[in-house]
Amino acid sequence: MKKTTRKRKPASDLRQEYDLSSLKGGVRGKYFERYQSGTNLVLLSPDVARHFPNEQSVNSALRELIRAGKRPLHRAR
Repeated sequence: MKKTTRKRKPASDLRQEYDLSSLKGGVRGKYFERYQSGTNLVLLSPDVARHFPNEQSVNSALRELIRAGKRPLHRAR
């Protein structure tokens, strides 16, 4: 029979040498609005991302699409 060993889970994730009294006074969400205003991330699906090697190519393709959408459509008579 094999002897199984169990790892003990620490009571706390913080190390004992941390001084918790010096951690007081923090403000939750202090930079949240600044983060929200400066972030505009979009996750591409893997099949779409394969066609774009970098962010510049994505931006140029989207700009071209925007320009194409602004052009008037010419319909055959």
